[in-house]
Amino acid sequence: MSRKISVLGSTGSIGDSTLDIIGRAEDGAFDVVALTANRNSKKLAEQAVKFNADFVALADPANEGDLRARLSGTGIEIGIGPQALIEAAARPADFTMAAIIGAAGLEPTLAAVDQGHHVGLANKECLVCAGDLFMARVAASGAKLLPVDSEHNAIFQVLEADAPKGVRRLILTASGGPFRETSLDVLKTVKPSDALAHPVWDMGAKISIDSATLMNKGLELIEAAYLFSRPSSEVDVVVHPQSIVHSMVEYIDGSVLSQMGSPDMRTPIAYAIGWPARMEAPVERLDLTKLSGLTFFEPDTTRFSALRLARDALEAGGQAMCVLNAANEIAVAAFLREEIAFLDIPRLVERTLDSHAKAACFTKPNASVEAAIDCDGAARATATELIAGL
Repeated sequence: MSRKISVLGSTGSIGDSTLDIIGRAEDGAFDVVALTANRNSKKLAEQAVKFNADFVALADPANEGDLRARLSGTGIEIGIGPQALIEAAARPADFTMAAIIGAAGLEPTLAAVDQGHHVGLANKECLVCAGDLFMARVAASGAKLLPVDSEHNAIFQVLEADAPKGVRRLILTASGGPFRETSLDVLKTVKPSDALAHPVWDMGAKISIDSATLMNKGLELIEAAYLFSRPSSEVDVVVHPQSIVHSMVEYIDGSVLSQMGSPDMRTPIAYAIGWPARMEAPVERLDLTKLSGLTFFEPDTTRFSALRLARDALEAGGQAMCVLNAANEIAVAAFLREEIAFLDIPRLVERTLDSHAKAACFTKPNASVEAAIDCDGAARATATELIAGL
């Protein structure tokens, strides 16, 4: 029988790779239920026709006419606006890839979770913005959450067959981004094009900037704490420029187990789609004899304060993580528009956190989707106002 699959955020890098895996599978293995995009109507229409999707959703209504024209006569259902993304996620599917970037992915991903089936989580912001709420919904629905970030997928593979009580700590690896050895003086003048040039991974613009600031690793630290029920003190980060060891788990007997592979997101994607079985992925096979070496060292949280801010937010709990994420999204967008400097990104995040720290709700977790949305909106407004003072 065909496995019914939906891809939320199908036109992004994760969505692209997911459809690449599906397209290489044997005929009839997968039945594409729904595909969604933010504004790329041309690519969404091409994907929908190629994979004979039942339903497509476009968040931005500005390109509705183009999408309808491209899909005219195909019989493919079309939904427009943010609510359509939720409708797409709620359509019955055996597996849903949740790859909508940012806080915008929270409600659609929760709709997928509520089905109680398999959800490939490629949206770390769901856990950053509303981790307590999100994990409670996962438990209530009985959904199987399969992490797709390479680091969390690596930990999932290592942990899956072992008792969590035997774990001492989780060790996330970070490539260090394009500025790993760049001085503070030079960091003051880098441009978006410099930050987008990741030395190892091929990613979208927002994630690439997050990787350059190490905020991406900070968000992943928070994600790991929720996914694997670990306190901040039991989640470490090490810089590993080769990106061959995707993460490690240290056990109480001193053993350290790792998952290794070529730096290609199609490996964790294939693992998530195929789970509990494994499926073929068109990735370069790892030849250990050709590796010049594997190096690891501590991240520099003086030059890359975003990682420190993320850990502080995790330890503060409550809405701090939601504020952190919202401010970062505003800061990254402003940097990409060249309105602020690269080092202003963590500076804006920290000032936004400080501005919200005295609010009565700051130390309380978001108890509902509405509360998370309100917190996210308020933090975005604050961050936008603070840009002028940088």
